Amino acid sequence: MRGWRVHELGEPGDVLTWHSDLPDPAPGPGQVLVRVHAAACNFPDILVCQGRYQERPELPFTPGLEIAGEVVAAGEGARFAPGDRVIGWPPMGQGGYAELVVLDADATLPWPDGMAAAQAAGMLITYQTGVCALHHRGQLREGETLLVHAAAGGVGTAAVQLGKAAGARVIGTAGGPEKCALVKELGADEVVDYANEDLVARVKELTAGRGADVIFDPVGGDVFDASRKLAAFEGRILVIGFASGAHAAAPTPHVLVKNYSVVGVHWGYYRQMRPEMIPLWQRQLDELWAKRLIDPLVGTELPLDRAPEALRLLGSRGSTGKVVLRV
Repeated sequence: MRGWRVHELGEPGDVLTWHSDLPDPAPGPGQVLVRVHAAACNFPDILVCQGRYQERPELPFTPGLEIAGEVVAAGEGARFAPGDRVIGWPPMGQGGYAELVVLDADATLPWPDGMAAAQAAGMLITYQTGVCALHHRGQLREGETLLVHAAAGGVGTAAVQLGKAAGARVIGTAGGPEKCALVKELGADEVVDYANEDLVARVKELTAGRGADVIFDPVGGDVFDASRKLAAFEGRILVIGFASGAHAAAPTPHVLVKNYSVVGVHWGYYRQMRPEMIPLWQRQLDELWAKRLIDPLVGTELPLDRAPEALRLLGSRGSTGKVVLRV
């Protein structure tokens, strides 16, 4: 099969190597072999190439955290059969930037009916993270105000749609008029252009000084510091990631005095600690998709052999929605 391998750590554009003769993997008991139709790009794909991700697969490895494809072979006892269309997350280091992948039983889910390949590949991590964050960890309630940072990005677009589906008032933040217009089209009630407006002042104005009940922050750094000023009484700041590359401190006296919560959201950890939650959340997402209350946004599609370019675009924060590789 054809695919990408990383033989040494560094910037993806420097260390990703294209191979046209990689050995085809074979499924073991309970596993399925999937011909990949599309593979989504995620920030951890960049970090794992750099050796900065919390999981470090043994070299050489293939990146790619989520895929959509068709089962072509099944191991003994597998839940899916050849011809089934599935989505899933390959084992770390044996990822989706290749024509074939093996998926474990608990990492394989049905491909949502009527969803395009690029959407199906790109919805798993972002929308599962959104459901986990907003409903399970953030306890978002109808009528509350949800502030979504980086609302034009992959996980941000998911949070905007999920927040609206939950009946929240959604305020999105994005940089520049084009991204702001996109966030508005996704359903946000208000959009703040942090490149041209004072983020804190504008959100306080929009909330009559009260702030947001739930703040969805995949950016970190200075954005987290701004979020602390914008948390309402009994608000919840959801720490999703650090796309800015900078970490921020959560000063406990401020947390205590303002009476808000800082809540970590590591969806991947649920695969280890509470794996039974994943299919439950997926069923919720399937129901929302069936009603078209969510519609995963794919901003860029590129062929598989342009993976370094796709990761450069993702890392520049110049993309909107998901960046997906067609196989």
